[in-house]
Amino acid sequence: MELLPSIDLRAGRVVRLHQGDFTRETVYGQDPVGVARAFAEAGATTIHVVDLDASRRDGSNRDAILAVVGAVDVAVQVGGGVRDASLLDAGVARVVLGSAAVDDPGLVARLGASHPGQVVVGLDHRDGEVRVRGWEEASGRRLLDLVSELALPGVAAFVVTDISRDATLAGPHLEGAATLLAATEVPVISSGGVGSLDDLRALAGLEVAGRRLAGAIVGKALYEGRFGVAEALTVLSSATHPHAT
Repeated sequence: MELLPSIDLRAGRVVRLHQGDFTRETVYGQDPVGVARAFAEAGATTIHVVDLDASRRDGSNRDAILAVVGAVDVAVQVGGGVRDASLLDAGVARVVLGSAAVDDPGLVARLGASHPGQVVVGLDHRDGEVRVRGWEEASGRRLLDLVSELALPGVAAFVVTDISRDATLAGPHLEGAATLLAATEVPVISSGGVGSLDDLRALAGLEVAGRRLAGAIVGKALYEGRFGVAEALTVLSSATHPHAT
């Protein structure tokens, strides 16, 4: 299971929102490039970046994102307001289609066909109902229905965020993650709730019909010093190769 450290951007700053609430913001710094470099130097192979302003159609952090891409030699995966391939054309490794995927499955199909393996579908839900536009609007759609509908050719993964646990450090929803593994053959990346190395061990240990999670996105736990990227990678390596010496 891959660790994907997260950088959430708002007005160029590195922030975290409690359960996606834009009025409950914690600022962790003004230097996303420095944060990305630190994650990469610690061993992260993919960095997950979210443009919170673009997700609400209220501005863009594109310049900061491209600065991150130019500063690190690891893959950068970007979500938040993505509606076309322009970030891919600018050097981003993978884009996450969230609201756009729910609104227009055809966009997922088109981008998946033109950029196979570079398109991820992001489904952010509260109690199984997917929310859109920065998590501020209910879609009226159920998570598992959309997982079925959007498992289209060229889709590299689903990133699934449990909003009720995001930035709470309260632990991931393991039953929900297991349900997702059973529901789709597409790789699943879990997001929301990781607060300890034990949480990562639990996610890495999940197995359903021979399938495991492809990755886990971690944000607040890293910023709050609960553990570091290098520690997390050691734990995940042990969990993946329990008999390695």
